[in-house]
Amino acid sequence: MDNHWKQLLPVDRYLVKMNGLLQDFDRKVLTLLYQPLLGAKCYALYMTLWSELEQDRIWSRETTHHGLMSLMQSNLREIYEERIKLEGIGLLKTYLKEEGDSRLYIYELMPPIMPDEFFQDGVLNIYLYNRIGKTKYSQLKAYFSDSSLPENLTQVTKPFNEVFQSLQPTEMHSFASGEMQESMVPEEGRDFLGSKEGSSPHMADAVFDFDLFFAGLSEAVIPRKSITPKVKETIKKLSYLYGIGAMEMKNVVMNAIDANEAIQIDELRKAARDWYQFEHGEKLPALTEKVQPSHLRSKPSVQAELSQEESLIKQLESISPKQFLKDLADGIEPSAADLQIVEEVMFKQKLHPGVVNVLIYYVMLKTDMKLSKTYVQRIASHWARKQVSTVKEAMDLAKQEHRKYQDWASKKTSSGRKIVRKETLPEYLQQSEERAAPAAEQDDEATELERKRLEEKLRQYREQN
Repeated sequence: MDNHWKQLLPVDRYLVKMNGLLQDFDRKVLTLLYQPLLGAKCYALYMTLWSELEQDRIWSRETTHHGLMSLMQSNLREIYEERIKLEGIGLLKTYLKEEGDSRLYIYELMPPIMPDEFFQDGVLNIYLYNRIGKTKYSQLKAYFSDSSLPENLTQVTKPFNEVFQSLQPTEMHSFASGEMQESMVPEEGRDFLGSKEGSSPHMADAVFDFDLFFAGLSEAVIPRKSITPKVKETIKKLSYLYGIGAMEMKNVVMNAIDANEAIQIDELRKAARDWYQFEHGEKLPALTEKVQPSHLRSKPSVQAELSQEESLIKQLESISPKQFLKDLADGIEPSAADLQIVEEVMFKQKLHPGVVNVLIYYVMLKTDMKLSKTYVQRIASHWARKQVSTVKEAMDLAKQEHRKYQDWASKKTSSGRKIVRKETLPEYLQQSEERAAPAAEQDDEATELERKRLEEKLRQYREQN
């Protein structure tokens, strides 16, 4: 993130506030359910902020971000990026108070949602399933559940009124007029200590086009009153998760409405899942369908027309790796093997979708439109170590290290066959190529014939599709 220093400086002070008291059980939920989604660094940031609070208190002492950097052995950019992840998933609210040149941040730690909500969330549980796999997911479900009460029981618990007597009028006189109400609330500016409920990630309204959804909505089929705030929030989540547009969502909602014209949330989630699996097969959404986060995209150019490089950056930022692979193949669905390579890179190397698109583009051009797993992973590891997070950074690094990557591509594969190098390079790499290699390497006759044969095969394949 190039502009993180505009948002945060080491000298900026901060306070940690807890939204209610966190319990040891919350720690288990964070460790086992949230950490696989956020990663170890993000989890460590939450735990570090939590540790700054004294036991049974909800405010920390004021300190600077420089101290946080020392504690976590991380730079400010990493802390800022991990903080944003916590905000996005609903575990942190950030407030800012500016006084002249001084800035004070207040980090309000939110409790995680409980396992019963998590496993029925419709977004978090799906991402967790794809991240850890079916076996581990089932183990966690079993861990966070226990035996129910037997059905053949009769409750014999005594109610309050049968155990305690009501206060007599004379006992009520100890409270003067208005004192009863005052005794029930804390003093102004203070909160009672206690546990609070967590909240699942909030989706902005821009995620889903409700104007288009409501425009063609028939009152006879789906009454507007049925779209309650809870249903509306669920629609946003399902649209984001499964990529369901406003027009398709109408049919999904129709399958979830009951005889009383109420939309059942569980049925709505099931209908959305059925729609996705009908459209895309049995596999649920994965990382390869995500796009570059908005805060890591380039700012719009003030010029009337975008340069070729700016247009390419914008394209790579606004498309998912899966769709990009599909576009490169003229609309043909990418193979499971290619998607697995990309997903492993996104999961293990923590590269953002736009950066992965640059990686795909570069590798495809260098290896004759093939994704070489070893080559992809080697470059991805290098970019991860360099902490590349934006499309522009990835393209700049590809320019700087082009000769090194070319050497990697020229090495023999495990089969002993040399990877064929395509001569065509994107414009943003051509200048680097010209500077680094004034005299281009000449292919021998066999390699040249192989290159032409593959190009012709690709041309015919595209014409047929």
